[in-house]
Amino acid sequence: MELMQPLPPFWGDKLRMALEWAATLAFALSGVIEAARKRLDAVGVCVVAFATAFGGGTLRDLLLDQRPFFWVRHVEFLWALLGLCVAAVLFMRQRHLAPTERAILWPDALGLGLFTAVGVDLALAVGEPPLVAVLMGVVTSVFGGVLRDVLCNEIPRALNDHRPYALWSFAGGWLFVGLHQLGLAPWLVLTVTVVVTAGGRLLSVGRGWAVPGWRR
Repeated sequence: MELMQPLPPFWGDKLRMALEWAATLAFALSGVIEAARKRLDAVGVCVVAFATAFGGGTLRDLLLDQRPFFWVRHVEFLWALLGLCVAAVLFMRQRHLAPTERAILWPDALGLGLFTAVGVDLALAVGEPPLVAVLMGVVTSVFGGVLRDVLCNEIPRALNDHRPYALWSFAGGWLFVGLHQLGLAPWLVLTVTVVVTAGGRLLSVGRGWAVPGWRR
């Protein structure tokens, strides 16, 4: 079977790095908020934020045999997250903010869309077929949130809240593949994928859409 061609090198590298930065920071923020909700100390906040931000990308790199991992190749990610954690903790303590569960929704949805696009594009760039690339997008965008919830002693939202989450990542991954096959501009492919995936997640929560659950 003929493999899809990845995005052109310049666009692929630049856009992928920009999206990875944005996705990492968005998921780190969701980790900080969740850790603050659980009243963890500063070390706990950093651990949850780092696991949330790097968990999906690390598993992706492991499955795709990419060494060293993306956050090891770019140590600036570590410094940026450390700075974000310190700033967020100080800000919330000084303002006496009490983060709500709903506060996690926006950074979590944004990270879902961004990491979906990054995961699919990177998998295509190393020669994986479309189905594997889409699954890498799901892994990249979902696994960090799963780690966050497990560390905070919660059943992962991606698995039990019945509102489409991983399904939007899966759909967004195929949207990326389809738009890419149509030959659209790389920035447009990535932008539409992020908007549809993140927007779909937000819309699902706002409208109360749910996947079928167990009958009581």
